[in-house]
Amino acid sequence: QVQLVESGGGLVQAGGSLRLSCAASGRTISSYTMGWFRQAPGKEREFVAASSWRGGTTYYVDSVKGRFTISRDNAKNMVYLQMNSLKPEDTAVYYCAADYKPTADSNSYYRENYDYWGQGTQVTVSS
Repeated sequence: QVQLVESGGGLVQAGGSLRLSCAASGRTISSYTMGWFRQAPGKEREFVAASSWRGGTTYYVDSVKGRFTISRDNAKNMVYLQMNSLKPEDTAVYYCAADYKPTADSNSYYRENYDYWGQGTQVTVSS
């Protein structure tokens, strides 16, 4: 079992930055692809970013490319999402997720492939 706890959400003005953190416990995340998803009110949970076990392979949804960066520190069992140039449409609850395979691929876009989820952290971007 892997427990995931997100933190770092909050209220920020458009154009601002936030850094989300995901603390994992129970198992080392070095064997897991780690992902971030988000869910806005009334919408489906959508993929944001994913990282292979070493961080060398990453995937992003088109709407955040160039603005968000996923990173990880396997020694600390931590995953991060640096979010810059935030827009009101980035407002959502952000979830950390773990997929028990080391290499991210096109399947990493789909939430049903993830085995463990955190409880989420709210990000609100004001215009």
